Amino acid sequence: MPDSVPMTREAFDREKARLDEMKNVERPRIAERVAAAREEGDLKENQEYKGQREQLAHLERKIGVLADKLSRAEIVDPSSIKRDEIAFGATVVVNDLDYGDEEEFTFVGAGDEDYDANRYLITSPIGKGLVGKKVGDQVEIEVPKGKLRFEVLDIRYEDF
Repeated sequence: MPDSVPMTREAFDREKARLDEMKNVERPRIAERVAAAREEGDLKENQEYKGQREQLAHLERKIGVLADKLSRAEIVDPSSIKRDEIAFGATVVVNDLDYGDEEEFTFVGAGDEDYDANRYLITSPIGKGLVGKKVGDQVEIEVPKGKLRFEVLDIRYEDF
């Protein structure tokens, strides 16, 4: 699937519920506020109306982005992943060859990312650069700030 968005069944279900909440709860609530503000008078000078319309437009953009992500979702079955190389769900320890630091990344799908906790999207530049690598492999990855050079020290998988 081109430009697929890998994710676990749990993440898919969570994101689907979030989309349903936006469509069926948030959108009608904001639409009611737009209608109420419209009734307050001259729309050219009605800041409440303009604000509510902007909020509705922002929500519609979020709905569109999330719906697109879900339409391209590829559900990954963790039990089908090779455990001797880096793939979806892997926690990887690498040595930064330029700084000598060890770093740890867990590669997850959409809806599970948390960059503060080193949970990176498998489709991120670092994820794409490390997929398929094995312990001992060295890799150079192009990122927006330049090149990263890593040596893979450890790969482990934990149950999803």
